[in-house]
Amino acid sequence: MNSAAMDRILAGAITSGAVAGVAAAVTGPDGTLFEGCAGTTIAGGEMAVTPQTRFWIASMTKPITSIAAMQLVERGKLALDKPLDELLPALKNPQILENKALRPARTRITLRHLLTHTSGFSYSFASAELAAYIAAHDLPSAPGLRASLNMPLLAEPGTRWIYGISTDWVGLAVEAASGLSLEDYFQAHIFAPLGMTHTGFLPPVEGRAAVHRRAPDGGLRPDPLEPVRVPEFFSGGGGLYSTLADYQKFLRMILQRGAGIVSPATIAEMSRNQIGDLRAGMIPSANPDILAAMEPDPGMEPKWSLGFLLNPQPGRFGRGAGSLAWAGIANTYFWVDPAAALGAVILMQVLPAGDPAVMKTYFSFESAIYAAPRSPPITR
Repeated sequence: MNSAAMDRILAGAITSGAVAGVAAAVTGPDGTLFEGCAGTTIAGGEMAVTPQTRFWIASMTKPITSIAAMQLVERGKLALDKPLDELLPALKNPQILENKALRPARTRITLRHLLTHTSGFSYSFASAELAAYIAAHDLPSAPGLRASLNMPLLAEPGTRWIYGISTDWVGLAVEAASGLSLEDYFQAHIFAPLGMTHTGFLPPVEGRAAVHRRAPDGGLRPDPLEPVRVPEFFSGGGGLYSTLADYQKFLRMILQRGAGIVSPATIAEMSRNQIGDLRAGMIPSANPDILAAMEPDPGMEPKWSLGFLLNPQPGRFGRGAGSLAWAGIANTYFWVDPAAALGAVILMQVLPAGDPAVMKTYFSFESAIYAAPRSPPITR
């Protein structure tokens, strides 16, 4: 690949003030094709970003949690279409928020609903209606609080694609079915087998990249780098920290059709449309400080598989039809393109998600990948 051109894109993101630091890579099934880093872990700091820098990957946790759930489906400990309220009693008698009032749902929630974001659960930053309900009833909403998951639905399960806390419930199902905490389950069944030695829910402060917020003047204001507190529950929807080196290993597992983590049949099932005629991917914003309203692929009709956004048509920058993708709210992104036999990941730490300067870097990186001839994997 044209490493010089891609390095220029990463360096330009720093000099333009788009980000303080960035790490990006392209991998094939057999190894890294490109790896580059630029900038520092905190604006104005001296520690350079490296492939081992830990980033908060937020919702890039979701595919990992989905793989964990599908491992348990393979082992007969979870079922896709069996109501989950026997395993998770808190899911019994779900209520739907309509016109500021609650009504009982007619449909029981299943693992398939949760994995496909058709359960009806949302996020308050993506729904003004839900945010208003939370405020009016003084409900707990701080990250890490178990009670913050006891929220009403916005639609009957199975009827709409709504992005929300569904995968946090998947994580709780993994814990209930396995008898392990999500941290211990991931370490034993995914991270250790793949050699993901720097990925987890409780990273040390040292070597972590700070999350930055876009100031009114366009500059970057870093959040303090503080120890991560042990939460009441590990968020399967957004709690992990990982590195450029580690996340490539997860993408290679998908390219290798499971690599012993799950079966090729499971990867195939997780790579097809699971929501029929529903449209996925569009996330409205009820809090512009956290999320700029996002539409990943304008003009396309994205679908959702069991854990991934699915692009049924070729992407505007060269991504192949059938690619799997998702992102984290602090502007971390990945995709797996089976047609091109590559996966790509770019990690930045800026809020809001969808920040225009950050998106320019992301789109330029993707365009450069498909404009460049392939090179042999980098040996380590």
